[in-house]
Amino acid sequence: MAEATFGGGCFWCTEAIFQRLDGVTHVEPGYSGGQTDNPTYEAVCRGTTGHAEVIRIEYDPAVIDYESLLEIFFQTHDPTTLNRQGADVGTQYRSVIFSHDAAQKDAAEQFLKQLDAAKAYSSPIVTEISPLTNYFAAENYHQNYFDSHPSQSYCAAVIAPKVDKFRRKFAAKLKEGGA
Repeated sequence: MAEATFGGGCFWCTEAIFQRLDGVTHVEPGYSGGQTDNPTYEAVCRGTTGHAEVIRIEYDPAVIDYESLLEIFFQTHDPTTLNRQGADVGTQYRSVIFSHDAAQKDAAEQFLKQLDAAKAYSSPIVTEISPLTNYFAAENYHQNYFDSHPSQSYCAAVIAPKVDKFRRKFAAKLKEGGA
């Protein structure tokens, strides 16, 4: 097994995407990159801790590789908006890849170069690539949030359409049954 950690806005959204991928065995919402130990959701949302909302992904590299995770990460959020995703604004919602080792750092940097060379976006990519630091799991009520609260207004209005779009685009990479 291997791990990857990404921040692409609200961790409820990114968790709902990545937990549906074949080869992903666990997705844990959390906080990383800040200076506060054991931050709370409320403190992270105030933007006082320096942490980003992230997901930590456990995956089987024999089933899905890190480059595929990067592709999905970049195609399921906007990597060109600084410190914001949609209505979520602040450094806690920044686009960030927290590398677990030098190989992940190199792969992420290479992937960014390829996107830039292909002019994949009309605006510059602002995704930060940093070593994984000061990671803390989010509170229990954030774990598996979308699947546990599908009718909650944010889940229904924001996450469900994003997951539906993801399912259509990446159908071949979904777990059996499209979970």
